[in-house]
Amino acid sequence: MQADGPRACRFGRRWYLNNESWHPSVPPFGEMKCILCWCVSGETHCQRQECPPAACASPSRRDNPCCTKCRSECERPPVGTVLPNTVSWST
Repeated sequence: MQADGPRACRFGRRWYLNNESWHPSVPPFGEMKCILCWCVSGETHCQRQECPPAACASPSRRDNPCCTKCRSECERPPVGTVLPNTVSWST
């Protein structure tokens, strides 16, 4: 027997059309913004957002709550501020 078209996916109590994507909602945590799910011919596929490693002492999640990244030049603390694991030199 052949289907009339692409099948929808059921995730929790909701149905999603073929090729539709969404962020899943998991009680009691709510919407999982760092995970993306999508429907492919009746099968649900989900993947966590991949993040590059942050190569700094104090990464931030300011722009993207799913990934950490190093602060930009404009977000650096004022000159003379002593940060953890750093040394401040003056001349």
